[in-house]
Amino acid sequence: MNENLQEAFIILAVGMITVFAILSLVVFTGQILIRITNKYAPPQIAKANVSNRPTSQISTSSNSINKKKLAAIIGTVDHLTHGKGRIEKIEKL
Repeated sequence: MNENLQEAFIILAVGMITVFAILSLVVFTGQILIRITNKYAPPQIAKANVSNRPTSQISTSSNSINKKKLAAIIGTVDHLTHGKGRIEKIEKL
């Protein structure tokens, strides 16, 4: 029984080390690919600026949303999506 348990732990250790090595290779090659792409690929220019969109065009479930809160939501979405996101509808849950 002792030999079987020892062999099982060796197989377990080899398997875990192998998985760790393969996942590390995937992560590092992905990081290298991202760095190369960001260095040599030209950035895309957004077609339209979402922040210039009037707040009256955004449909809300009720008109009880404060204009300042709506402006903050639009500004946050614009900042996080780098001008590519847009808000069409806001609903209160």
